[in-house]
Amino acid sequence: MNPRLIQHQLVTLLGQFPAVVLLGPRQAGKTTLAMAEMARRGDAVYLDLELPSAQRQLDDPEAFLLAQRNRLVILDEVQRMPELFAVLRGVIDIRRRGGEAAGQFLLLGSASGVLLKQTSESLAGRVAQLELTPFQAREVLATDASVTELNPLWVRGGFPLSWLAQGDAQSLRWREAFISTYLERDIPALVPRLPATTLRRLWTMLAHVQGGLLNQSQLASALAVSGQTVSRYIDILCDLMLVRRLPAWHGNVGKRLVRAPKVYVRDSGITHALLGLERLESVLSHPVAGASWEGFVIEQLLAAAPHADASFYRTAHGAEADLVLTMRQGETWVIEIKRSSAPTVSKGFHLAAGDVGATRKLLIAPVGASYPMRDGIDVMNPLTAVAELARYS
Repeated sequence: MNPRLIQHQLVTLLGQFPAVVLLGPRQAGKTTLAMAEMARRGDAVYLDLELPSAQRQLDDPEAFLLAQRNRLVILDEVQRMPELFAVLRGVIDIRRRGGEAAGQFLLLGSASGVLLKQTSESLAGRVAQLELTPFQAREVLATDASVTELNPLWVRGGFPLSWLAQGDAQSLRWREAFISTYLERDIPALVPRLPATTLRRLWTMLAHVQGGLLNQSQLASALAVSGQTVSRYIDILCDLMLVRRLPAWHGNVGKRLVRAPKVYVRDSGITHALLGLERLESVLSHPVAGASWEGFVIEQLLAAAPHADASFYRTAHGAEADLVLTMRQGETWVIEIKRSSAPTVSKGFHLAAGDVGATRKLLIAPVGASYPMRDGIDVMNPLTAVAELARYS
């Protein structure tokens, strides 16, 4: 197993809370991480709720779960049985009164909206939440000495079986199969009667306009569906942690702010697979290259600062910043992302930094070493920026 950055945090939270929800898209490594915790504990029970045999064991869920006293119970794809959450609350309280304060349940899920709603309603005060993303750059570089730069991870994306494939062609085939499986099996299991062909077209269109402002009416016209249908489909892709809506910054600065969110396919490898891009050369020669790199870097940064409030800034008069991070400590980091090794910023970035009251200004690009620019801008590569954010948050 490749070590994951959140593994220590998972162990810590299981020592503090009765239940921990581990969220992440399919194939990101949730089950592998849970199996490692199962091996560490030595006394745990695992149920995959996609299997009929596991579901039959929960015909009487209260009796089954109470019979597992002093054992960690791992429930995989728990969103398949939302009725369990009401039972879990009572079982947690009974086991707590019996002396088990923490580490009772590890709940794995790939549909964040369902799980977050159920846990907030049924398990308030009893549960902690973690998100496991596909491999991040700092994980890959820390565990594989042969990897010295970010382009291979950017091209393939971070899903473990895509990243670990023997070659680029095998990696692309895995991602294409992953996309088909989601469309033909996984999404219909959660949302029946959803047309896979239309959803694939939408997903591909989002890859083509990676990092662009969401224009629902334009997408609806191209797909011959309503704007509400497009919104619903994007909600589903966001819920499955495959797409990210990055909201516009909404402070009161007396300017005409852009209000529409930006939309990103979260994993760069999936972006490239949807567009049929196999190798670095094909990615670099495609118009999506700059936006794909921007999305890749944003995912690295947000994984390092999970508690920051993330947005972008744009006005009708040209002030713009790719990412605005409002920290819990009250600081505001304004970030511009470039693919160039000799990056510069426009006047619009300076205006944006002034408008939002930036306390830190970063220009992130594939540079070798960090250096300062005028007006308090720090230029650094993505890994250095991630390390700065991780230390701060």
